[in-house]
Amino acid sequence: MDRRAFLQLGSVAVGTALLAKVPVVHAQHKHHHPTTQDAPNQSPTQFVAPPTRVVAPGGQIGVHTPNGKTLAWKKAGNVKVGHLIAEVVDHEFAPGLRGPCWGYNGSTPGPTIEVIEGDRLRLYVTNRLLEPTTVHWHGIILPNGMDGVSGLTQKPIMPGETFVYEFSVQEPGTYMYHPHFDEMTQIALGMTGMFIVHPKRPRGPQVDRDYALMTHEWRIDVGSKRPNPNEMTDFNVLTFNSKAFPGTEPLLVGRGERVRIRLGNLSPMEHHPIHIHGVHFKITATDGGYIPESAQWPENTVLVPVGSTRTIEFVAKEAGDWAMHCHMTHHVMMQMGHNIPNMVGVNTHRLDERMRRILPNYMSMGTAGMGGMGEMDMPVPQNSLPMRGGPGPFSYIEMGGMFTVVKVRDNVKSADINGWYQHPSNTVAGLADRVAMRADGIDVL
Repeated sequence: MDRRAFLQLGSVAVGTALLAKVPVVHAQHKHHHPTTQDAPNQSPTQFVAPPTRVVAPGGQIGVHTPNGKTLAWKKAGNVKVGHLIAEVVDHEFAPGLRGPCWGYNGSTPGPTIEVIEGDRLRLYVTNRLLEPTTVHWHGIILPNGMDGVSGLTQKPIMPGETFVYEFSVQEPGTYMYHPHFDEMTQIALGMTGMFIVHPKRPRGPQVDRDYALMTHEWRIDVGSKRPNPNEMTDFNVLTFNSKAFPGTEPLLVGRGERVRIRLGNLSPMEHHPIHIHGVHFKITATDGGYIPESAQWPENTVLVPVGSTRTIEFVAKEAGDWAMHCHMTHHVMMQMGHNIPNMVGVNTHRLDERMRRILPNYMSMGTAGMGGMGEMDMPVPQNSLPMRGGPGPFSYIEMGGMFTVVKVRDNVKSADINGWYQHPSNTVAGLADRVAMRADGIDVL
């Protein structure tokens, strides 16, 4: 079933129940206290606040990969030894949508590789796929024979084989890893990972939180299960660390803390302008290295091109639950909204009357926009999340896909990562008082 057919199916069940009067809002209004009814948990998944850990000289803290993990190391003399297993992964994108992906060590993206400038690494790679593979260490400067390009710098790793890569890391920064065999299939199905090299000597102001997020795009037809690696233009599931909201783990930080976010993009085709509400940040590094402080400038949206990393840093000044999302609007939708008929402004009154002779509950939808679709209890195919977002503290959050929340708290050590921000009185937008409006010279006809 394609999305156009799904839209037609949905129109039988719901429709223009979306037509609601939009109230006038004002920045100062009596605080609305969420209740259990209108503010259920963000998702069935309960997250645990990540502990900070010192991993490199000068008190440099470790990188936390939301919804992910870090590669474990063994020691063989002065060499750090790690093991990556390329395999099929039964992956949940968000509650209600899962499918067979490809990844490393049971996850997509694979575990974040975290090392220190000058480390000698020995990385074993076992192939449990049904086709050959390799691993390319994207952006790392190393001997040519360790670069991982099938046919050019090495033989492919055949199913059942284990290859070994050994090299030293000399340039600190934020890098990635992925296959260079049948890249279209293997990368599209989730075989990606972040590769972090901490400097021997800290650079720039010390950060209190360090996060790594891999952006990705998938094509999963409504009602199907397996991602389609052949898609080139019409992606309908967009993710951070292979998770779509509300399955994305929030980024918990303390007010006044300096935060670093490392963004990687190994999406098949599309760049992602990542926007964070409530902060201004500076781009401090790319996958080519650090940007001198004199060359940094403030932004609140950073474009992460395909095949690139961008590292941003900011100081969180305002407490609250701040949205972080891709600003390509269809990247925060789920499995619907692409290639559907444009019904906005269409008068379907007579059509609805005629259709109800056959289907008594029929109502056309989309004539006033698609808002409100996600929270409607309409029948959907199994294992799909069309137009789904997640519950928020005030109402349903209509964004899904490549969306998460930066939770800035005053007392971050005792903060509940699964809880919502409690706003001080008179700091929440709400219905405007008509008398106050007239006193301010505002007249709404």
